[in-house]
Amino acid sequence: MQAHTFFLYLLIILLTARLFAELAVRLKSPSVIGELFAGIVIGPSILGWIEPVEALKLMAEIGIILLLFEVGLSTDIKRLIRSGTKSTVVAIIGFIAPLFFGFSIAYWLFELSLLISLFIGGTLTATSIGITVRVLSDLKLANSHQGQIVLGAAVLDDVLGVMLLALLYEFSVGGGVNWINALKVLVFVSSFFVFAPILAKLMSVVIKRFHADSEIPGLIPTTIVSLVLFFAWLAHAVGAPELLGGFAAGLALSRRFFLPLGVTLRKDENFAKAIEEQMQPIISLFTPIFFVVVGLSINLREIDWASSHVWIFSSVLLVAAIAGKLIGSLFINENLASRIMIGMSMVPRGEVGLIFAELGRFSGIFDNETHAGMVIVIVLTTIIPPFTMKWFYRHYSHLLVESK
Repeated sequence: MQAHTFFLYLLIILLTARLFAELAVRLKSPSVIGELFAGIVIGPSILGWIEPVEALKLMAEIGIILLLFEVGLSTDIKRLIRSGTKSTVVAIIGFIAPLFFGFSIAYWLFELSLLISLFIGGTLTATSIGITVRVLSDLKLANSHQGQIVLGAAVLDDVLGVMLLALLYEFSVGGGVNWINALKVLVFVSSFFVFAPILAKLMSVVIKRFHADSEIPGLIPTTIVSLVLFFAWLAHAVGAPELLGGFAAGLALSRRFFLPLGVTLRKDENFAKAIEEQMQPIISLFTPIFFVVVGLSINLREIDWASSHVWIFSSVLLVAAIAGKLIGSLFINENLASRIMIGMSMVPRGEVGLIFAELGRFSGIFDNETHAGMVIVIVLTTIIPPFTMKWFYRHYSHLLVESK
């Protein structure tokens, strides 16, 4: 591709992503849905203006790494500890149930291969903490009893999801399920999560020291992006997906992260806040590219919409995706209204689900129809919960009392 053509592609992607994101938010839907539809509209599905060429895929890779950095940066491990047993129960059951349902449906009902079925189940385990937090904040429930349980569960769900993503990545690279290699990956990833945050914290001290002496603006975003990319390379070196490095770097630099193994460093809230503020414009620039490229990668024209398979496949998995998250809240000691609200809060898949689905497509595990079906499920599980949660709150807010 010639440079001027790439510039035109990038211009169209950035502007349409922003336009559709603004439209989605005004329609009370998450911005990520608008960015996804932007890719579908300008891609081969409708207008056919842009193809997902390698240069765009590379920029999307940077976007996904920075997106996971942002997820890690906003992760609050202490909140998980404070919310305790109830969050743990909701997260673990809400992680296992969709994985089991999705795998069983794909493997036994649709007779797909073991690896494809694992990817489908893995995609259904995701919970978008960003969308959940936004809806709870709109309802003034973020700091409520139910909100604390949900946010704690979403944190653990993120950690479990990233671990599962590392396993699925190993299976896709190895061409099949190998449990010995899987065990090695878990050991490497566990070690990575223990030692990477310590390394990142030590490196942040160096960055802070140079930042204080630097007379040139922009040192924080330059060094932090370099740190994230280094961690992405390091993650790949230990056999994990590159985006795991972005998550670990964000987790380590979060203001709400405590160091493992009793290792402590003096924290500087102002410096940590400066990292969040100065990285946000870069994250906001690259992450929409990822979601647009996901939309570009879907060719709706190649799908036989007259076939009942796509509709049955999507419908059954949609029910499994919703039921799998609602089940987790039924095992905690809360009144029925609180359980329903907590369960609905765990349903949105959003950007996390798209990451799983895109890894499946990129690895050649998902064909176009399977990938499209999974995207349909992710979109619906992202759009439906905010509206149902708001409707439920309007009618049953008086029942959302704290458990005794």
